[in-house]
Amino acid sequence: MLTDRQWFFCAILMYGVSVIYSVFLWRKGFRKDDWVNYVLLLAGFVMHTTALMLRGFSFNRCPVNNLFEATMFVDWSAVGVYLVLGLIPKIRFLGAFASPIFFFLGIYALMPGLDHHDPDGEITKNWAVSLHAVLILVSYGSFGLCAVASCMFLMQERHLKKHNISAILSVLPPIQRLEAVAGKLLVGGLVLLTLGLALAPLIVKDKENLVFYEDAKILWSMLVWAAYAVIVGARWKWHFGGKRLAWCLIAGFIFLILTFSATNMMSDLHR
Repeated sequence: MLTDRQWFFCAILMYGVSVIYSVFLWRKGFRKDDWVNYVLLLAGFVMHTTALMLRGFSFNRCPVNNLFEATMFVDWSAVGVYLVLGLIPKIRFLGAFASPIFFFLGIYALMPGLDHHDPDGEITKNWAVSLHAVLILVSYGSFGLCAVASCMFLMQERHLKKHNISAILSVLPPIQRLEAVAGKLLVGGLVLLTLGLALAPLIVKDKENLVFYEDAKILWSMLVWAAYAVIVGARWKWHFGGKRLAWCLIAGFIFLILTFSATNMMSDLHR
């Protein structure tokens, strides 16, 4: 029997195969309904799910107890969100651009020092803590796919601005579809993040001497929620979109990824 880390490594290899195939798909264009990349990511997702289940059963808890597990879960959730959306042929093109993110997140998770073992697993024995972590990590996966769609939007916009005929014919999906996909993923991610943060009072009610405004992770989470909420509000009230929306979504996800680990380490509650 393979261990959870070995199953996860196999999943990363499958995501790597998807990246290699995606290079050829980029050259061919994205408008065709391509199942090969979808099946490759699905196979990796099955291995990834097996790794998470083995991890959870071995410790008898939700596998989000350290940075290795959290990163592995964010990667899994992003792939899962894509696979659900990929059932719609018009959205399946996202896999070709998202597969490098899936691959490099997996590589990052395997870095030494991230997999600290907590024998008691107190962090995730409470159902509210587990659900809180799952909802928030899945929302990060949605924000990641937002950034992917936004990157494709900027590439298509650049091609069209330069009157590049390949963009019009087959290289990238229509620019309107890319913006619509990014907008829907943005709203879905914010809803999940809101639900996850709403469980926080149930988690910290028994924590003595906890001051919300002194915990780095809580402050960071409130900042992330506020930033995405402002973008959603601006999109709804002032029809905020185009390049400005794309750059905001890319910048937001880069900030999220770069500061996620650091704020975890700075927080006594989440470390």
